[in-house]
Amino acid sequence: MNNIYTLNHTNIIEFILLKKRIELCEIINLFLKDYEIYDALDIGTTDDNNSESSNFLIKNLKNISKYKSISDQVIKNQMFDKILNKSITDDFEDEEINEFRSDLVISNAVIEHVGNFDNQIKMIKNIKKLTKKLFIIITPNRNHPIEFHTYLPLIHMLPKKIHREILSFIKLGFFSKEENLNLLTEKELIFASKSSKVENFSVDHLNFLGFKSNIILYANLEKSI
Repeated sequence: MNNIYTLNHTNIIEFILLKKRIELCEIINLFLKDYEIYDALDIGTTDDNNSESSNFLIKNLKNISKYKSISDQVIKNQMFDKILNKSITDDFEDEEINEFRSDLVISNAVIEHVGNFDNQIKMIKNIKKLTKKLFIIITPNRNHPIEFHTYLPLIHMLPKKIHREILSFIKLGFFSKEENLNLLTEKELIFASKSSKVENFSVDHLNFLGFKSNIILYANLEKSI
């Protein structure tokens, strides 16, 4: 997975991103208030600390005593007690799982960047292995009329092959490649979770412009939710 988190946003885009992340934090912290969470593992941490919205969610979780990170980027942020430089779609040794397994595993805007659907399923399976109690996966909704990586409307709702051909034609070749951007619908994320043998989960949403902009999947490995 390439570094796609260092895009230079305009001030207005950065403002919107920050506002939505604040709203997302409120939703996640409200969900977590009924659980005792000691340690949290952030999947896909970015090394970009220039934008206030970068790593905003993990930085604003409440009542966490210990923070860990797994990322294919080199992370130097000192907020993390443990850091593993590795892709979440790689194979994990038992020692790595034991060291990084946490009460809460959280992944925001990562699963759409790990490649094909098989890789997305493998990511969920690995997250499940790394989870003691809860995991949360957040991803943009492919069915939202605006695509926030390219800021283009509607064309991402076309068949993926056509969408990628259009992106390539208009010189957005990076995002035209499946390994860099593979958006999910809610139905696809649920299917991927079930294919990963995740049984106890629920789905929530973040809204923008009256449409579901982000899908939030909560999984509880201790009991039904």
